[in-house]
Amino acid sequence: MGEIMKRYRAYRLSLGWQILIGLLLGVFFGVIFYKNNTAITAMQNIGTMFINLIQMIVLPIVVSCLTVGIASMGDIKKLGRVGLKTIIYFELMTTIAIALGMVVANVLHPGTLIDIHSLHGSDISQYMATAKTAQHTGIWGTLLGIIPTNIFKSLANGDMMPVIFFSVFFGLGIAAIGEKGQILIDGLNAVAEVMFKVTNWVMHAAPIGVCALIGVALAEMGIGALIPLGYFVAIAYVTMAAFILIIMGIVAKIFGFSIFDLLLVIKDEIVLAFSTASSEAVLPKMIEKMDKFGSSQGIVSFVIPTGYTFNLDGSAIYQSIAALFLAQAYHINLSIGQQITLLVVLMITSKGMAGVPGASFVVLLATISTIGVPVTGLTFIAGIDRIVDMGRTAVNVVGNSLATVVIGKSEKEFDEEKSKKYIASFKKKKPVEEAG
Repeated sequence: MGEIMKRYRAYRLSLGWQILIGLLLGVFFGVIFYKNNTAITAMQNIGTMFINLIQMIVLPIVVSCLTVGIASMGDIKKLGRVGLKTIIYFELMTTIAIALGMVVANVLHPGTLIDIHSLHGSDISQYMATAKTAQHTGIWGTLLGIIPTNIFKSLANGDMMPVIFFSVFFGLGIAAIGEKGQILIDGLNAVAEVMFKVTNWVMHAAPIGVCALIGVALAEMGIGALIPLGYFVAIAYVTMAAFILIIMGIVAKIFGFSIFDLLLVIKDEIVLAFSTASSEAVLPKMIEKMDKFGSSQGIVSFVIPTGYTFNLDGSAIYQSIAALFLAQAYHINLSIGQQITLLVVLMITSKGMAGVPGASFVVLLATISTIGVPVTGLTFIAGIDRIVDMGRTAVNVVGNSLATVVIGKSEKEFDEEKSKKYIASFKKKKPVEEAG
């Protein structure tokens, strides 16, 4: 019996392959059940159940890991330095991503090749409502929203930034009381270990969740909706790939490691993030993996959750390409000055509205009016937003993993030996902790 189990483990497909199969099955079901309301409802509910399972795990992991990580730092000056470095790095990478998207859109002119009025428009009323709320809130409202009035309410609502804010101060408080706080550190470490074990169990359902989420996206809009906008989608994806391989590759090289080693380690998480279009789906595993990759617990637990709100490289690329695509489609010629204004506006709005549901689309709603593009233009690309969302989510995940290594190395809190061993385990065989 033991021999049979060993063989089963040896031949069992890795999570990445399982998710890819789920993705292909999702495409198949999406085509088969096009506009079939019964099937769409079933797939939508199955997909939502999987995302809910992930969301159930995320906040306990963030609170426990971040609190312990900050407590281990123990120094408010060090935390301030790490926080400042992180924010500057995020801003720099986001600006480069927006600029790259704008350069590509200016060179390739995707909007001039289509007749905007021949496209089928989609309902964007839900995004309009969100945009109005976000506009009323503004940047000051967003900043105020970071500070929780009731931490239990923030936990209940799933508000990431207030939870991060509280966890940072809670961790500093534990460090300040010294030995008395050790019992809390031990307890929270135990919570983190339990939640990582639960994460491994939940990941077994990932292929089913992916299949359902891809299936419902294609069943609702059909492959036919992709054809007129295929060039726009292709440009967005090529630009995102170039950003990862060239820009992120250069950053990785500067800090003494290979982007390909990083991609090898997180390949399963990239596929999962791509398939679900949800960064949260991989957050627990990303925290676990980047700790094993070599960055200190304090750095990982601070940078990754913060990056999920402030470091959205993929979203930045999409927003800049989409804004210029719509301007070109409506034959609006933008001067260099207008494009620089657009870059600044995108940089601010993408941060000011971070964490809002449908954030990328909301940012576009808030932005395109500044360059004279009718809001109705967004109805024509709303249908393929899900398809592009998959790509930009994957880029966001890679960007956050890169950030943890960069900040870890800059703080001299990166274990090179540990990193080499962990990378080698992926090159030889599947790591033990990934087996189930």
